[in-house]
Amino acid sequence: MSRKMKNKIVTNLQIERIASEGKCVGHHDGKVVFVSGVAPGDVVDVRITKGKSSFMEGEPVAFHQYSKDRIDPFCSHFGTCGGCKWQHINYDLQKTYKRQQVLDQFQRIAKVALPEVLPTLGSEQIQYYRNKLDFTFSNKKWLTLEQIRSEEDFDRNALGFHIPKMFDKIIDVDHCYLQGGISNDVRNELRSFALENKLSFYDIRNQVGLLRNLIIRTTSTGQTMVIVQFGESDPESIDQVMDFLKNRFPEITSLLYVINTKGNETFHDLELVTYAGLPYIEEEMEGLKFRIGPKSFYQTNSEQAYELYKVARNFADLKGDEVVYDLYTGTGTIANFVAKKAKQVIGVEYVEAAIEDAKINSQINGIENTLFYAGDMKDILNEEFIQNHAAPDVIITDPPRAGMDEKVVQMLLRLEAPKVVYVSCNPATQARDVALLAEKYDVVKIQPVDMFPQTYHVENVILLTKRTS
Repeated sequence: MSRKMKNKIVTNLQIERIASEGKCVGHHDGKVVFVSGVAPGDVVDVRITKGKSSFMEGEPVAFHQYSKDRIDPFCSHFGTCGGCKWQHINYDLQKTYKRQQVLDQFQRIAKVALPEVLPTLGSEQIQYYRNKLDFTFSNKKWLTLEQIRSEEDFDRNALGFHIPKMFDKIIDVDHCYLQGGISNDVRNELRSFALENKLSFYDIRNQVGLLRNLIIRTTSTGQTMVIVQFGESDPESIDQVMDFLKNRFPEITSLLYVINTKGNETFHDLELVTYAGLPYIEEEMEGLKFRIGPKSFYQTNSEQAYELYKVARNFADLKGDEVVYDLYTGTGTIANFVAKKAKQVIGVEYVEAAIEDAKINSQINGIENTLFYAGDMKDILNEEFIQNHAAPDVIITDPPRAGMDEKVVQMLLRLEAPKVVYVSCNPATQARDVALLAEKYDVVKIQPVDMFPQTYHVENVILLTKRTS
């Protein structure tokens, strides 16, 4: 983009529709303009921040007309915190655009014949729906322009979320509408305790400080796990923090901590200490119990995960005599969920600890027709594996956002299961994989599922059936 265009103000831009990643689209001088923080039907002045020969990006600086689909955001942090970017758009329209997002990605990338894309399956809860949140301690609290210009001396310690595109700036969260239970109380009271006792908040740039990260996990059964991540090994201060949480919040059923002096917040390779309670919490679904450890993955919207898994099970349409391969099985949630309707379920997952959880979940539920294997999918699904196991009648695959490795897709084509149920958190990579699977498979059902209200993210479930000729 030329220097003349940057910071240029485009006036009276008509916002037409929602595009990818939650931004909206208008047109100016024959170019597409992507704008954040607006809604279809808004008429705005936009400051251009970025652009190429065929498009521009910008941010609104003045509103001339507001969309009829706008609603008032319910969170005081909206517009600064990047977590719920669609709070200003009514929920019915959110679901409509999520369906459109799926359709657009499949038409643009997969380029295959499609059945009707079903209406997005909405979430009954559109607030307080997450069962897991990560909060970051920082001595670099985000200040507004008004605060900076006031020249007041603000306490820069904060506990909250990263500001988008600013890894070292944290917005100090007062109330978060994503997680219910005791989540807000735990975060706010722990911050107050730390400030009162002059405990150091983490310096993200210099990687020093005691308090680094707070993770809160909840279940629909009322259990709560709290994990505190410390950036320094200071036994006396660690005990001080953990004793406070233990005594102040007896509702915490699993209280853990980890000392992490690495350059990032991941702790899958570190030892966690169970300070009080059990080293896990349990979720329940149709009478099945699922044990969730501190390193376990579990869908972050428990109630909607149940709806998602029901869609996958319905698409599989199991009669009881099928062999099912569950790829990217995680802690075996889908595998154990469908096991009672299958002859055998074989789950494969890269993370070894997750596979151990999957085995435990089968054991505690008395499920005896599951097998689980840990390792890289593209290495495990080889000729030897095929020879040593029954051929799949149904393959269920639920890969990460990057989708399936091409070698895995090629193995699916080699296996030729009559049905493939593909669950995805990224319709773009799902559509890419479907383009490859189209060599032998047709898409016969598409069901978007909204796991994350107030965001542009959408889960999508498709059923592919193998062509007979």
